Amino acid sequence: MADVARLYEQGEWTAERVEARLCEAADVMRRLPPVKVQGYFSIWPAIAHEFSDRVGQEPTRMRRPPPSPDAITRAESTLLWLRWLQVEDARLVWMRAERARWREICQRFGIARSTANRRYDYAMTVIVWRLERRPLPKSWSQRYLSERARVLHDAD
Repeated sequence: MADVARLYEQGEWTAERVEARLCEAADVMRRLPPVKVQGYFSIWPAIAHEFSDRVGQEPTRMRRPPPSPDAITRAESTLLWLRWLQVEDARLVWMRAERARWREICQRFGIARSTANRRYDYAMTVIVWRLERRPLPKSWSQRYLSERARVLHDAD
């Protein structure tokens, strides 16, 4: 998380910063408490286990603490970025943010690895351009936009 905080301090948006924010948002969503139906509860008392009851049992799984309010706010604003993408591209980007392997992504969308990578790079470029408030002409192809962004990024 310290890496993400360090990236926020920098001024310009890059694909790496966008990717870090998306990964943080996916992590925040994973750590939120589960949604439960209200109105149901148990009147049974909590069972106090003795040491002899716990012998031979698997230890309870440790959970990470819930995210901070600032992290939830950042995650909500980050999720809005996905609106700028086409539905399939947004799903691909979100799967990658959840750390899905490329193989799973390719199987899910029925595309080759190079196509998935090209679509992912284009989606990152679109998000960066929209965050920097640059116009995104409809006449530009995906390849041209990606190349143009790469040239501008290398010039900086």
